[in-house]
Amino acid sequence: MTVLLTGFEPFDGAAVNPSWEAVRLVPGVRAVQLPCVFGQALEHLRAAVLEHDPAVVVCVGQAGGRPDVTVERVAVNIDDARIPDNAGRQPIDEPVVPGGPAAYFATLPVKACVAAARTAGIPASVSQSAGTFVCNHVFYGLMHLIATERPRIRGGFVHVPFAPEQVLGQAGPSMPVAMAAEALKAIVAAAVSVEGDLRLVGGSLH
Repeated sequence: MTVLLTGFEPFDGAAVNPSWEAVRLVPGVRAVQLPCVFGQALEHLRAAVLEHDPAVVVCVGQAGGRPDVTVERVAVNIDDARIPDNAGRQPIDEPVVPGGPAAYFATLPVKACVAAARTAGIPASVSQSAGTFVCNHVFYGLMHLIATERPRIRGGFVHVPFAPEQVLGQAGPSMPVAMAAEALKAIVAAAVSVEGDLRLVGGSLH
């Protein structure tokens, strides 16, 4: 079974993006780096799907400020960039796919993926929002591709925290890249092997 993992290049002046660094460490998968650019990221993702014909796709991004690995539940059809992307683009209140559904749910077993990461000893939780920057853009684009062209693919999105070097001298959570990679290994294993999802608490109040 072919599994495709994607991570992003650094953005917003950073020297590293832990999503790509972690993806590179996961054995037995096809790893592809996406540009942190609206539009171009989806072009690269589509090309990777066509090239590798995966059964499972997990896109990975950086979520600075989050203390744990978060498996995203829903992608929304909106680009609303707080900062410019790496090409200087800053869409405001624009759809990812004009005329597309308001949202898509991940087709990964989200709660089983969280449970697998926790079983591996790594903090993890369900997230209800992937933001409105390029991460959500890619997540929505992936799910739209699956819904319209590749219904047999299981797909979703995972956020990892900052790497320790990104928070030096600052107050904020981080996670070693190797630990994030272990979480991704566990998540991939669950995505491949778990047919239905687990009925566990994964909601939030806000």
